[in-house]
Amino acid sequence: MNTNANLLASRLWPSTGLARNAVLALAGSLFVALAAQVSVPMFPVPMTLQTMAVLAVGAAYGARLGAATLALYALEGAVGLPVFAGLSSGLAVLTGPTGGYVAGFILAAALVGYLVERGWGANVLKLSAAMLLGAAVVYGPGLLWLAQFTGASAVWQAGLWPFIPGDIVKAILAALMIPAAQAMVRGK
Repeated sequence: MNTNANLLASRLWPSTGLARNAVLALAGSLFVALAAQVSVPMFPVPMTLQTMAVLAVGAAYGARLGAATLALYALEGAVGLPVFAGLSSGLAVLTGPTGGYVAGFILAAALVGYLVERGWGANVLKLSAAMLLGAAVVYGPGLLWLAQFTGASAVWQAGLWPFIPGDIVKAILAALMIPAAQAMVRGK
């Protein structure tokens, strides 16, 4: 099975190679950085559109390129580019309360990409399921890391419960974006 045939990136840019992947990774990291700036300030974790962008990148790029794109995003922020929420950057963000979520972004993009490569992008229902699983994966490292700052009893209120409704909406929106983009690529 050609797993890459299901990916939006393969339809947009069918050739392969390092230059293609570098351009796509840079574009994807910019997309996530822009989404990070659409933010509702909350403490200690802001609510942003990052999750939607992360899931869309995973679905569009596949497991490997999606994960590499989010790793690039984390690296960009670590070296000082203002890509995180509120135009923040630096190792302090990655070692602070939200650092686990950034690690979860890499895992989520990989999972969603893997599922789409295996046919979960065939319809909006399956793609929505892949996106919801990806959104859930972000919480694993996010909550484990955040608990170091809030304590185990407060982590649920600080980093999970307020975000679930928004993440469900963002996952479904991401699931709707991919087929719409594919239709545009096909010229429909």
